[in-house]
Amino acid sequence: MLHQPRVISPAVAGRDGPRVLLTRVDPDIPIPAYAHPGDAGVDLVTVSDIELAPGQRVVVGTGLAIALPYGYAAFIHPRSGLAARAGLSVINAPGTVDAGYRGEIQVCLVNHDSREPVRLRRGDRIAQLVVQRVEQVRFEEVAELPASARGTNGYGSTGLATPSGPGMGGDR
Repeated sequence: MLHQPRVISPAVAGRDGPRVLLTRVDPDIPIPAYAHPGDAGVDLVTVSDIELAPGQRVVVGTGLAIALPYGYAAFIHPRSGLAARAGLSVINAPGTVDAGYRGEIQVCLVNHDSREPVRLRRGDRIAQLVVQRVEQVRFEEVAELPASARGTNGYGSTGLATPSGPGMGGDR
């Protein structure tokens, strides 16, 4: 049996957002809905029964295709409860759905648990879809970048008084 999300009406949610056109590649999959007012994402479900062995990856269909307005993208995030309970995550988190893509949304899942398989049934919630406004920028090559407070301090450098090595911070 497929999980039926609670539907929050726009009046309860407090706003009407941009319109996202949707088709169901699998007609039995429910249309995504926000579970609570103010939620950022809607749940995506799997269209098939799957068992992932420890460390295994798999690409699964969601039964949905969308047409985002230009200037928007959708991002596929892991569900925190599944990650905590079962070690299930989205391997390329967040996955990106561009405005021009019209195919079925698919999710690349991974079982991070080192001992137990993860079993999913058709209709199980597997990820969250967050739609956000995005900008397209114009890249301009320059001989040198302007200075900033952070400079070239990168990985692991936040909060360190004396980073060591260019771009690597002080925790090498």
